[in-house]
Amino acid sequence: MYRAVSVLVTVIVILVSGLGMETSIAQHADATNPIIWADVPDPSVIRVGDTYYMSSTTMHMSPGLPIMKSRDLVNWRLVGYAYDKLEENDSLNLQNDRSAYGQGSWASSLRYHDGVFYVSTFSSTTGKTHIYTTRDIEHGPWAAKSFRPALHDHSLFFEEDGRVYMVHGAGNVRLTELEPDLSGIKPGGTDQTIIPNASLAAGPNVGLPAEGSQLYKINGKYYVFMITWPRGGMRTELVFRSDHLTGPYEGRIALQDQGVAQGSLIDTPKGDWYALLFQDHGAVGRTPFLVPVTWKDGWPILGIDGMAPARLNIGTSQRPVPEVVASDEFTRRPGQPALPIVWQWNHNPDNRLWSISERPGFLRIRTGRVDADFLSARNTLTQRTFGPQCSGAIAMDVSEMKSGDYAGLGLLQKKYGFVGVKAVDNSKQIVMVSADGAVPNEVEGVPLSQKVVYLKAECDFRNRTDRAQFYYSLDGKIWTAIGKPLHMVYTLPHFMGYRFALFNFATQSAGGAVDFDYFRVSADLTAATP
Repeated sequence: MYRAVSVLVTVIVILVSGLGMETSIAQHADATNPIIWADVPDPSVIRVGDTYYMSSTTMHMSPGLPIMKSRDLVNWRLVGYAYDKLEENDSLNLQNDRSAYGQGSWASSLRYHDGVFYVSTFSSTTGKTHIYTTRDIEHGPWAAKSFRPALHDHSLFFEEDGRVYMVHGAGNVRLTELEPDLSGIKPGGTDQTIIPNASLAAGPNVGLPAEGSQLYKINGKYYVFMITWPRGGMRTELVFRSDHLTGPYEGRIALQDQGVAQGSLIDTPKGDWYALLFQDHGAVGRTPFLVPVTWKDGWPILGIDGMAPARLNIGTSQRPVPEVVASDEFTRRPGQPALPIVWQWNHNPDNRLWSISERPGFLRIRTGRVDADFLSARNTLTQRTFGPQCSGAIAMDVSEMKSGDYAGLGLLQKKYGFVGVKAVDNSKQIVMVSADGAVPNEVEGVPLSQKVVYLKAECDFRNRTDRAQFYYSLDGKIWTAIGKPLHMVYTLPHFMGYRFALFNFATQSAGGAVDFDYFRVSADLTAATP
């Protein structure tokens, strides 16, 4: 991925000893990279005791700034979000012809300091730096504060003398001191460039300026990790080292292999070290890679013989379906949340127009306005797709649709596709729409005469195939392919891997509704009738 404004990485402080000795790792090669074959970019990781926590980027999704938990650095599950809504404005609300696609909030910095968890991010959509705090990272609540300006690719850092800083910027990396309560930039505090022309550590052929700073204090030395992308090369991880926070820093390439870069450095309770980075993985998105780290002469050595390994000697294996997705029957017991945390809305939802209680056992989505197309539709509910292959299926009651309504199951990205039901006057059709060309195209339509329909999307990400096929069924058992395969493409305007999307939007008049009976996700592809 190349982008002048990229995503944010983390800052954590780790105090350890014995870095002159190379560490060892377990002897069982059970896990494989990517450790999560799904869009979980910009991993910011900390360890508290024997538990790891990670924050990631979901930009225009709501709720946002997801928090995940692991005990082994391989299997991660969602435990919450730092915010329900970043802010309310036309772009984040997907209204008045404005959107936050590819924007919203970018990469976060997760920290733990004096019993408090901190996670910070920044946003060009709000023009602010946002900081969230809690004493209970798994249950919240999170307290929010923000200030201007939006510090680009910043990382939060607590120094031992009680002063607080952010490292930020691209090309020329700056150190800026904050107020002790993190309410803003401290007037008269430290504010200076600490690494000029950081990209040059990878050579003179500068492409993407070095950014995504991560600052660590390890055994009395300061280490800054960054990403750069030399022109004609690949994503490259850099590391800089200094005896003083303000520099001077000396730098070198930390890893240059398969484009694996940008993320966090973390140690285990046993004293092993890893870097949790990510790799652009085609249409599925940016996937986390776990890379072993050893130490030599006070420098971290990433990878094995300079490479990010496909297999990991870490003594554990990962689950076939990552715990960042889940099936949902939309049946809720008293006290359960309305939606499991794997769900995120495309932009801020209008909470008046969806319900899981109006018809128990179903998710009802009503239309509240007229929209031009799928990407303009508010209250589209999403989950990640995942590799190497996956499918998502729904059952949907369409009896309350109005003429001009479209509802169904989509794969969300700029070059989207969906299978759904279109209501026209007193008739309905099952349609497949593809936007993998210059304009969206209704590829095929099939008459529908019953009120319940079953729809499915299957995705193949093996070997960067990035192909999807849509299906329909009248009984939930026999599936028929519809339309043509969708060529899925990761685009920078959306800056996100493809997502399963449940949607209902009106093109003529508001007030229609559909009821989703279930969403079922699988790691297998199901053969369908021709």
